[in-house]
Order: sequence, then structure tokens, then C-alpha cells
Amino acid sequence: MCGIAGAVDFSIFSSVSAESMWRMTSMLHHRGPDRSDVVIDGAAGLGHARLSIIDLSDAGHQPMHSADGRFVIVYNGEVYNFRELRAELERGGISFRGHSDTEVVLNAWARWGPAVLTRLNGIFAFAIWDRHEQELVLARDRFGVKPLSFHRLANGIVFGSEIKAILASGLVSAQVNPQALHEFAYFGASLGRSTLFDGIERLEPGHWLRLSDGRCEILPYWRAEDVCRIEDDDATAVEKTRVLVEAAVRRQLVSDVPVGVFLSGGIDSSVVTAFASRHYEGTIKTYSVGFDFDRGVNELPRARRVAERFGTDHHEFHLAGGSMPAVIEDLVRRHDEPFSDAANIPLYLLCRELNGEPRVILQGDGGDEIFGGYRRYALLSYYNLWKALSTTRGFLPDVGNGKLARLHRILDAFGQQEDAMRMALLLTMDTSRTSFVQLLSPAWQSRLRQTDPFRRYREMAQRLRALDPVQQMLYCDTNVLLPDVFLEKVDKATMAFSIESRVPLLDNDLTDYAMGLPSRMKVRGSNKKWLLKKALRGVVPDEVLDAPKTGFGVPFSYWLATSLLDYARVVFNEAVARPDSFFDSKTLFSVFETHRAKPEYQSGFILWKALNLAIWQRQYLRQ
Repeated sequence: MCGIAGAVDFSIFSSVSAESMWRMTSMLHHRGPDRSDVVIDGAAGLGHARLSIIDLSDAGHQPMHSADGRFVIVYNGEVYNFRELRAELERGGISFRGHSDTEVVLNAWARWGPAVLTRLNGIFAFAIWDRHEQELVLARDRFGVKPLSFHRLANGIVFGSEIKAILASGLVSAQVNPQALHEFAYFGASLGRSTLFDGIERLEPGHWLRLSDGRCEILPYWRAEDVCRIEDDDATAVEKTRVLVEAAVRRQLVSDVPVGVFLSGGIDSSVVTAFASRHYEGTIKTYSVGFDFDRGVNELPRARRVAERFGTDHHEFHLAGGSMPAVIEDLVRRHDEPFSDAANIPLYLLCRELNGEPRVILQGDGGDEIFGGYRRYALLSYYNLWKALSTTRGFLPDVGNGKLARLHRILDAFGQQEDAMRMALLLTMDTSRTSFVQLLSPAWQSRLRQTDPFRRYREMAQRLRALDPVQQMLYCDTNVLLPDVFLEKVDKATMAFSIESRVPLLDNDLTDYAMGLPSRMKVRGSNKKWLLKKALRGVVPDEVLDAPKTGFGVPFSYWLATSLLDYARVVFNEAVARPDSFFDSKTLFSVFETHRAKPEYQSGFILWKALNLAIWQRQYLRQ
């Protein structure tokens, strides 16, 4: 896994230079500490920071040129079927200098062009410069495991694995994007194309971009809703799923450096451990962690039993939160945006403890979105019942305790007339009546009223309108929640310490099959992950398959009223003192003091978002 950056500027007074490319590339050193290099070719500059995983020799060095010199690539990711593609290319007369997957992707593009994108089974973000045609191509994997952002110039483009590299180019100024801020207000992250920086966009998962003759064109090459529908019977689906999961894990063990597994003790990480231990050459290492802030949610004993069952070289870490302000500050810097999924904290702390050893980690991410692991899917399986119950929400007392607040949110979501609003409100702690927006200044509230925080969900609802409510939510989560929150969290926490994270449950062959099955295969009434549990019975211990889903709750709400109280007060005082402050001082401190006296999750989450936004403004926006 690596970091990539670049710029193409066809203007007469092009500012693409070796100096600017080195500035951009140096910002990605944590993603690729082994070797960095840049290349300048006329209007184009490409930079690469390498984390050596496959082909550790100089033959795997980037930027990499094709044998005829026409194409130059910078590439971040792993394509797990590269050996099969290489064999096909060799049969067509193409020879190779080394054995990296980068060289395979480069030659495959030279031979097949954009048609190759649907054939790449892996996680990737890459840029290819065609020196003959003076054309740049950017591409990102189908689920958005690897990040890629860009900014359109008047006659070109600047791009990078992380926004900090784009800002380092000197070609972009840091200004706030009101659309993304409104999305952050509801969901704790910007969504889809949006970033908090006006003019800086994300290339969406499953898309590729072509810059030619100064014109920028973005096209999809894969969409979840286009997956072929499959109507296998139960027995066939169970058997095929087991075979495909095992094949996916085996495929993603390819590496020239040691591989490990993050083992939480849940279903997804346990099945990865089960099959990895079966196919890894040698004894695979597993890693589990407990924290001093887990508030009783400690899966270490179960993870230990899974490790013993499969004979792994198991390592447990017992970590203290330590100085949370420093961690929070660094995480905002790593994400380049305010990001409010606090689960990035334990993952960050674990990766900091490992500090790049091992370099490759397999994780269970994606299993819930592909196989139906969240409670909202079970609620949606009783859609008509909850729709009817939503008419009673006006009779409920408006009390801010956990269970009642959750019921209010559920009924509010099911009471919406639009599919988009139902899906969106099932994904946020806010309701249609209360949100983080109330903390903002009148000027910012006025600006946000010109934007739509649910734009991404309206796009999804339009694309998914032919599906049943459960399948709609599954596909929507695959397009929104997975890339913009969960995979973003994993990428930034792992790459901060030069660790490549792989996600076998998002393998192409596996997801093409599982996503094509009807929703009843994944959720049957209140029984979530029905198919995956059936497929893994006898492979994964019953105590794991039958255990309730626990998740991991970071107690930020409690911290904001106790250990983070003084720190948050200082940050908020600095934020409201700025002439460009986002916040209404009176409202912010009213909520803050009320929360201090009586901590509640709802107000805690609103304040957590405010804290992240205030830190981001201080770090990135000049007064």
C-alpha cells in the first residue's frame, strides 16, 4: 500500500514542477516510508511514496514506465488476481521485468484500456499518464477501499491519496464547502463526492476519470445495483458462500512480507482467521485489543478462544487511552477533515502499538453491509409494521434517555414519505427535528439552508427505487456508509502507521454473488446475517455465530463531561473567538454546560462533532 500524488496543467504558465511534486509526495511519507520518487513529463507530474509489499526489488519501484515508454503509473493498492492477468498478458506476448501487481496493472491498461477495470479483483487507486496522447486517467476500486481525491484546475487537475498532498501543491486554497459541512452536521462525515474543502472532490468508488484536451470526464465502471440477480435455493447459496469466502481469504494472503489478522472475536474477523490459518504458509499472527475505556464490552476472552481453536500466534494488547487530546488532534490531521466516528480511536491506538509490524493486516470489514449485520436491516424486514407504528411517535414523551431517544429516531425515520429520508435518518443520531446545525451561527445556518444534507441519499434512492426496503438499505450502505465512514476510518488509522489493511469480505467474486441474492437470504425477520451464519456453521465456533452483536462503544459522551471537559472548553473558546467561527457561542456553551451537568448520548454526539469541526478549523483554515 502506498501514497500517490500528481498534477497535470495544460496552461501556458504551468506550475507543475519537481519541487511541487516533492512537496506533495512528502506529505504521504507515512503511507509509503520505503522509497519515494517523482517524475515530470511536460505538463504532468507524478509522485509516489512506496510501502513495499509485493516485489520488494527495484523492479517494483514507482513511478513505473511501460516498456515502450508510453505509459507511466503511480499505484496504491493490491490486485489479488494479478498472477492470472499476468499469465494472460504473457500469452499475448508481453514480457515483464519484475513480479509486482503494479506492472501487471500498467500492462493490462496498455493492452485493454478501461475494460480492464472490471477485471481487477482488489483494492486500488491509481493514475496513468499517457505520454503519447497527453491524457491522464484516475481510477478507484469498486468499494472505495483506497482513497483518491482531486481538484480541477482551469486547464488540468491535481490529485492525491490524501487531501494534505493536494493542499501542498500550492494550487488550491483551503475554503469551506457548505454542502459537505451540512452532510457532516448530520452524519459526522462528508459523503460521496463532497469533501469539507470547496473545490476538492473524491473520486467515487467504482469510477474512473479521464483528463484529455483539458476536459475532465468521470464515468462509472461498476455499480452495486447492476449486480446480476441470483435465485439459488438455500442449500446452494450456503455452499457457494462458504466456498467463495474461503477463496477470498486465501487469495488475499498473497504477500512478500508477513501477514496478520485483526481478531475482535466477532463473526467476520473469526471467519477470516479460520480460513487464513488454513491457507497461510506458516503460523499466522492474530491481534486482539482491550482498552481501559471499553466499559465492559471486552471480547478478548472470545477472541482468545478463536485463536486457540485455529492455532494462531496470538497477541493481546491491553491499552490505556492515555492523552486523548493528542490522539483526537492527530486523527483530525490524519483524516484531513472533521470525522466523528469515534471508533477510529481504538483502531488508531492498536495500529500505533503495532507501528508497522506486520505490514499487512486482514480485517473483517464489509461483512455487515454485504450480509446484513445491522439492526436496521431487521427493522426494515418488518417495514409495514414500523411504518404503522410511526404514526404514534407524537404521543411519546420527549425524554432524552438512550432507549426512548432511539425509539424516537426509528419512528421518525419510518414516518418519512421519501425512501431517501428513511435511509438517511436510520444512519444518523439526529432526527428531522434536532441536529448539530442548531450549534452553528445564524450566518452559517443561512448558508447551509442553500444545500441539501441528504443529497447523497436522494441519489441512492433514485438508483435503488426498484428494490425492496432491506435490499435498498444494504446497497445504500455499500455505497455510502462503507466507503465514506468505515473504510475511511480503516485507511487513515492503519496507513498512519504504514500498515496495509485488506478486506476479504469485499472480494469481487464473493460480493458479486452475495449482493445478487435476494434480501431474504441475508435477513430473515430478526435473524441477521442468516446466510453467512449458515455458511460458517462448523467452520467458526457456535459461540461466535450465536453471540449477540456487541460492537465497540467509545465513551466520548462521558469524556466530554469528565476527562475531556477542560480540553473541550479551551477548544470551544478558541473556536468562538475566531472572526470566521462556525458556532453560535450562546447555543454551543448552553449545550455544553447542560451536558456537563447531565451527560446524554444525543448531546454528547453533537458536541463530539463540534469538537472535531473546531479542531479542523484551527488546523486547516487561516483566520
